[in-house]
Amino acid sequence: MAQQQPHIAILGAGIFVRNTYIPRLAEISHLLVLRAIWSRSEESARGAVEIAKKFFPDVECKWGEAGLNEIIQDASIIGVAVVLAGQTQVDMSLRLLNGGKHVLQEKPAAASGTELEKAISVYSSFNAAPIWAVAENYRFEPAFVEGKKLMAEIGDIINFHVIIEGSMNSSNPYFSSSWRRDFVGGFILDMGVHYISGLRMLLGSEVTSVSAITSHVDSTVPPPDHISSTIQTENGSSGVFVMIVSSRSPKVLWRMVGLKGTLQVERGNKDGKHGYTVILYTADGQSKSWFYPFSGVTEELKTFLSDISLASLKKDGSYQVEPRLSYVEGARDVAVLDAMLESGKRQGAPISVKNL
Repeated sequence: MAQQQPHIAILGAGIFVRNTYIPRLAEISHLLVLRAIWSRSEESARGAVEIAKKFFPDVECKWGEAGLNEIIQDASIIGVAVVLAGQTQVDMSLRLLNGGKHVLQEKPAAASGTELEKAISVYSSFNAAPIWAVAENYRFEPAFVEGKKLMAEIGDIINFHVIIEGSMNSSNPYFSSSWRRDFVGGFILDMGVHYISGLRMLLGSEVTSVSAITSHVDSTVPPPDHISSTIQTENGSSGVFVMIVSSRSPKVLWRMVGLKGTLQVERGNKDGKHGYTVILYTADGQSKSWFYPFSGVTEELKTFLSDISLASLKKDGSYQVEPRLSYVEGARDVAVLDAMLESGKRQGAPISVKNL
């Protein structure tokens, strides 16, 4: 028997909902029923609903505490995407989970290591807990899925480095985002979880300790705007992570150096499409390259919809979410950056990463 389309709602009506969530959900509209979009203000909610109605004509507009309660109490809505300010997402997610909703929370998983531990503790206390997923699209990007498979080709890791020279300037729609400017860790934490997730996926090994220097040079973005960190992993390999929030010449690169070769993943574009080029350098001096356009957001949404559909058939909470979506995976990304930021505050003192 074919699965019914899951009914979902979106909490949030900001830039990412309007520019990404609604268009990506529209591409897979046959897989879901979008029942409602909620925001704290009626004006914001109506603005997002107006866009969504082109693809989901029956979507309802909800706002304020009354609208939120209506979503929670509607038993036909089984899943909710939480796309709110980073400071409020965990509390909202836990409220929805306690109300029996499966949740797809936008990254970052939490605003700090302390909040992570509290969130995991509360969630683990729920009986037959619904799915709590974190929307980290890098774990679903084909470049990283395929790159992870190629890691076996390069042998034991000697070293790795991640170079992120971002483009967060006034032309970026998120540049003026108020919650990101009030966020502890600023854009480093909000953006950085993507790059840490990519690194962790390629490595297949957890980060155990870091030593970092942070600085604030560009006054147009919140502190810190730069981080340079050494990284030690549980399998004994080490490397560096360097991130600049705003650069005049953006570059996003992961390079893994092994005994038998090197794997490189770099952001770029080809034939008008943005994505990643994966290059495998082999021991015989040859190289192969592949280009993968971005599609991670769509893939993560499809996976979440499939998981909540299957979970709804098992009312006892026994269904396990796809590991790449799990809250713990998103939490581990934050834990690494949280340790780097703490090390930066201590002028580079080695900091162990929380074991979640």
